[in-house]
Amino acid sequence: MKKVFGLFILFAILLLAACSDDNASGESDGKDSDDVVELQWYMIGTPQPDTDKVMEELSDYTEEEIGVRVNMTQIDWGDYEERMRIITSSGENYDIAFVSGGTYTLNAQRGAYVGLNDLLDSHGKDVKEALHPDLIEGASIEGELYGIPANKEIGNQSVLVFNDNLVEKYGFDTESIETFADLEPMLEEIKNNEPSFSPISAASMFRPVMPFDYVLGWNMPVVFPFNGDTETAVNLLETDEAMETFKVMRDFYQKGYVPSDAASSTDPWPYNVENWFVRIEGYNPYAELLWERDAGYPVKVQPLTDPIINNEAVTGSLMAISATSKHPEEAMEFLNLLNTDPFARNLVNYGIEGEHYEKNEDGKIVNLPARGERYSVPQYALGNHFILDLFENDPDDKWEAFQEFNDSGVRSPSLGFHFDPSPVRTEIANVSNVASEFMPPIFTGSVDPEEHVPMAIERYNEAGLQTVIDEVQKQYDEWKETVGE
Repeated sequence: MKKVFGLFILFAILLLAACSDDNASGESDGKDSDDVVELQWYMIGTPQPDTDKVMEELSDYTEEEIGVRVNMTQIDWGDYEERMRIITSSGENYDIAFVSGGTYTLNAQRGAYVGLNDLLDSHGKDVKEALHPDLIEGASIEGELYGIPANKEIGNQSVLVFNDNLVEKYGFDTESIETFADLEPMLEEIKNNEPSFSPISAASMFRPVMPFDYVLGWNMPVVFPFNGDTETAVNLLETDEAMETFKVMRDFYQKGYVPSDAASSTDPWPYNVENWFVRIEGYNPYAELLWERDAGYPVKVQPLTDPIINNEAVTGSLMAISATSKHPEEAMEFLNLLNTDPFARNLVNYGIEGEHYEKNEDGKIVNLPARGERYSVPQYALGNHFILDLFENDPDDKWEAFQEFNDSGVRSPSLGFHFDPSPVRTEIANVSNVASEFMPPIFTGSVDPEEHVPMAIERYNEAGLQTVIDEVQKQYDEWKETVGE
């Protein structure tokens, strides 16, 4: 009996030692002593003083609902992409991160994120049902979704935004404007009579509206036309539509409608400085209310295009699950909750009721000072908009208008095509350098297009642009065969 008891004691000591060794190793599986999973979430945006307080409130709720707690780490706007590149390349163990655009595509192709198709079916059925089908299709890479898109507007619509004070003063008929060239009489009147106003607000990031899908982004002249042959990649600068637009911009520049330093300026032309007449913006329903709120004076909007549903529109904001996550199922359960549960979504977006905001008698959000001072986060980056409470000055039909906007969108022929740049990475870098030199002056009309466009084409060809176009076309044709006609 003593021998048995002694063996039992020895076994207990060895077991405790093994546990001690495990703890000393520094390895963590993201669970606390009660086996509650703690998710590490990286989010873009200026770090806020009350983030931990809001996450504590959120975690109390998510622990009860799905057995997880959440730790959000915010990384400031200018640092986010580089910090996440380091975090991803180092193989750090984290669970969820905000991703967007080309970074999403590149990291997904490199295996940095978990494929979500099976997880959506097993742990994310509610969010899958809530998402617009075009969001899923457009953000999927070779049939696999690697990030949960923010359920918001899904079309890129270009509009002209007018200073309505000047529109009313001169009796302009803005609804008659169908193209940028139609602005000429209005611009002339503003130029002649309002010396303190720029007829067009433009800086180095200005992009005139043209009927093309920029498959590699705005700074690369590889495009699919929206008209005619929509499935052949071309050099933007070799199209008649582009040259016609460049000539209009050159004419406007020479007449003084465009700021003389537009090609090099970084002026953001903030709305609260009333020194402009017309500008180009991307639109979503009731955006004019936000612009007016920023400006402090009325604006008027005139569409130039239909909402275009392309890859840029659907990959502007996603939440990816890291391939290093030890809890992908729990991470999906959290994303499912965040995108379908109004309490969780509103808490993350607005903060704590009674501290960061309050509700008026209509149930709408009224900000308290603490929200601006201690908890202001980027709404577009956080998930489903359609379950957010409205602000006090939001129209009652805001989310219905968003749904109508999405349903009216025109699908780009390349929706769902995600280019793999690795075969032509050197050429892309060279082409990007040429674009930085030539495109701002051409886009803003600062140079004669008939002289500088041929020069740019020659430099692009020397940099390997045709090789890039050929590779885009090759991959596009292969993708079309995969998805079918």
